[in-house]
Amino acid sequence: MKRRIIILLFLLTIILIPAGVFAEDEIGALAQAIDTVWVLIAAFLVFFMQAGFAMVESGFTRAKNASNIIMKNMMDVSIGSLVFFMVGFGIMFGDDVAGLFGSTGFFGNITAESLGLSIPIEAFIIFQTVFAATAATIVSGAMAERTKFSSYVIYSFVISILIYPVVGHWIWGGGFLSEMGMIDFAGSTVVHSVGGWAALVGAAILGPRIGKFNKNGKPNAIPGHSITLGALGVFILWFGWFGFNPGSSLAGTDMGIGLIAMTTNLAAAAGGIVVMAITWIRYKKPDVSMTLNGVLGGLVGITAGCASVSMGGAIAIGAIAGAVVVLGVEFIEKVLKVDDPVGAVTVHGLCGAVGTILVGIFAVDGGLLYGGGFKQLGIQAVGVLAVAAWTLVTAGILFSVIKATVGLRVKNEDEIMGLDIGEHGTQAYADFHLKSADNIL
Repeated sequence: MKRRIIILLFLLTIILIPAGVFAEDEIGALAQAIDTVWVLIAAFLVFFMQAGFAMVESGFTRAKNASNIIMKNMMDVSIGSLVFFMVGFGIMFGDDVAGLFGSTGFFGNITAESLGLSIPIEAFIIFQTVFAATAATIVSGAMAERTKFSSYVIYSFVISILIYPVVGHWIWGGGFLSEMGMIDFAGSTVVHSVGGWAALVGAAILGPRIGKFNKNGKPNAIPGHSITLGALGVFILWFGWFGFNPGSSLAGTDMGIGLIAMTTNLAAAAGGIVVMAITWIRYKKPDVSMTLNGVLGGLVGITAGCASVSMGGAIAIGAIAGAVVVLGVEFIEKVLKVDDPVGAVTVHGLCGAVGTILVGIFAVDGGLLYGGGFKQLGIQAVGVLAVAAWTLVTAGILFSVIKATVGLRVKNEDEIMGLDIGEHGTQAYADFHLKSADNIL
């Protein structure tokens, strides 16, 4: 009996030892496959966020402009996908030139190994492409209801091919802000602030919608046509953010994605609750659209530090971002006199900047509250200011040139009639009787 047991153990040893060797080799391939699938799923979630942006922007604006909103979001993805692949990706991740931009990798002519990636280069490019489309589409809402479609197409082309990729290189592609140690894990500044600052200067140069301000400069409310669509869009965006933030780990085998998912969700919830409370106190009733933007503000705010802060820190960042939403919307509208129909400048520009700076306070490794001093806080502030300066200047030049050449704004009669008919010859709600133009100015 003992002999049989010894022989059996010997045979098992012969079989299992080589199996163990081969399994070790296979572990790397399995991890690579898991990481690749994870990044692709995350990319698809971020892509679906375009539907969220389309619903938020169309819901928060009037029905006569819904088709125009949809068309602009569609072109952000379509134009962005092509020009970012051809040129933008190379500027963002190509060989560094003086810490400012990349000079290789155009048309996907770059290897994963050169970027230190374990996933296929194609998976990384599609992931970065949907991020570029996100930055572009933020401007759509702020300039809604009065922008020429042809002018918007030009803008979408330029931000995807130049403005956004340069910032991406500075922070994610080995540029000077990356060398300084700036933390922007998933793009509070790279993606959202770029879109927000471009939205600010674009809306300012474009001017307000007809009837937005009285002769004395007091703003008038112009309600959107569907809070329901707006809420659907926010829930889609909230869902997509679980691809945006955890997906930026680029590794499904990274156990840190659980923390990232939690910080993302907690910040969103805190942002929404804080805005609900503030509007309830100030306006005597909780404001629905503002609360929806509070959720988005919390998501934008946590995006930079989602992998660097604790869950408690995420709640604090989301709460602060919520307060920024309320105060920022009033500042943009009442002080700067800029007409932003959906609050894009505040949600993406201001909350993105504040969230990025707050990483220097709440980061568990190097943050001010964790004994790191002011170093990281200073680096974060420098990065935010550099990106704001670059985007405001380049977008300002872009929109000024467009305004002086092809024109930036539609005719008054087209704005009153609605851009669906004026710009596209169609209606989003053809079977519904809409209010007359005189009643919806």
